[in-house]
Amino acid sequence: MSDGSNNIDAKIAETAARFREIYTAAIYDILQEMGHVNQCLDLGIKPLERDMKVAGPAFTIAGHPDPVTDEEYVAKGNQRLLDFEYIDKMYPGCVVAISAGGEDKAGHWGELMSNAAKASGAVGAVMDGGCRDTALVLEIDDWSLFTRYMSPIEGRLRYRVRDYQKPIAMRGSLTDQVRVDPGDWIVGDADGVIVIPADMVDKVLEEAERRKKTETDARNDIRNGEPIKAVLDRYGAF
Repeated sequence: MSDGSNNIDAKIAETAARFREIYTAAIYDILQEMGHVNQCLDLGIKPLERDMKVAGPAFTIAGHPDPVTDEEYVAKGNQRLLDFEYIDKMYPGCVVAISAGGEDKAGHWGELMSNAAKASGAVGAVMDGGCRDTALVLEIDDWSLFTRYMSPIEGRLRYRVRDYQKPIAMRGSLTDQVRVDPGDWIVGDADGVIVIPADMVDKVLEEAERRKKTETDARNDIRNGEPIKAVLDRYGAF
């Protein structure tokens, strides 16, 4: 839970900084070798800008279609206000992971929610759903947002959060769904978004850094004119 200070736990901060130096392709390769081939979210979930990166433990939000009229919305009054209590439960360094439950027309998250989440310590959001107020979201410093689509249609009368910090299902690239548990790590860049099970984070990160060094050495050798076959023989597949 946010304490209002936005001081990120040292372990989260260090791990996030290290993951931001690793590209998702390397992370995926490592997970595949470990037998976890279905950890890539649907390739339609993309950053608002190509240079956006995100890394952090997942704060999960599960939503669902909930079409109501204005009158019905107003009649629910304070009950609807409770839908936003999860903002105060976010913590510094977390990445908001949102499943819209298949509602695919409305903007389920926008500029105000992004600012509120950031004020509670979140560093970005990854949405299996839609974003609105995109131009304003892009004005937020140090904030990354990955989304399936953009829409001007408001979610208030079409969608509702039903739970948070529980396991959620987000659409996958090689499987229909990828399970995301609270605390699993989300790492995203221009190529896509990877979900790393919480108990594998340290092992994946260590191997990714080792592989990055190998690939950097191989790249330098190729740029220096060495034949690619010789480089492959030296370093193996990369």
